[in-house]
Amino acid sequence: MVSAVVFDVGETLLDDSREWRAWADWVGVSPHTFSTVLGAVTAAGRDNAETFEYFRPGFDLARERQLREEAGRGEQIDDSDLYPDVRPSLAALRAGGLWVGVAGNQTPRAAQLLRALDLPVDYVGTSGEWGVAKPNPGFFEWVVDVAPGPADQIVYVGDHRDNDVLPAKAAGLRAALIRRGPWGYLWADDPVARENADWVIDSLAELPALLLDQ
Repeated sequence: MVSAVVFDVGETLLDDSREWRAWADWVGVSPHTFSTVLGAVTAAGRDNAETFEYFRPGFDLARERQLREEAGRGEQIDDSDLYPDVRPSLAALRAGGLWVGVAGNQTPRAAQLLRALDLPVDYVGTSGEWGVAKPNPGFFEWVVDVAPGPADQIVYVGDHRDNDVLPAKAAGLRAALIRRGPWGYLWADDPVARENADWVIDSLAELPALLLDQ
């Protein structure tokens, strides 16, 4: 039985291209250069934030985020950043009786922007609001606390093996890995990801048929 579905944000609901381009511009490199280094960091299984160290050693991400906001170049999220399958898929799950939540490694500002989109969801939360980020087990304790039902009735949907699938399963949740964005494509056929994910999907549109019959 599934009682709740909780979604990661970046490259699950949102196409992060605009935000990564903004960071490339902020540190003064081309989007291609930034993306290539980000990909190398990702493939090595390291934290995305380490990407900035290659361009500015000692980079303080929190401080630079604040400077971007002060310069009028801060985070932006609008409907154009959503993948096309997001609204109809979330609406279908909710109409089918499931509780639908959003929870990812984002800032408090991103949480405000996501709420302003008025998505068909019951809850939006971010690591910046909770004070704990994936893959820390405390993040998934928050997920279990806010979603209805026991952990094994909650499905967490994300694009990353190490940040989404493995810690969600370790916390007793069920997990779906979506094959999109750089991490989704990188991990979709990984044996460890395949062994631990309950489902590997190519679109959120697959979820209603998979979960509403559970």
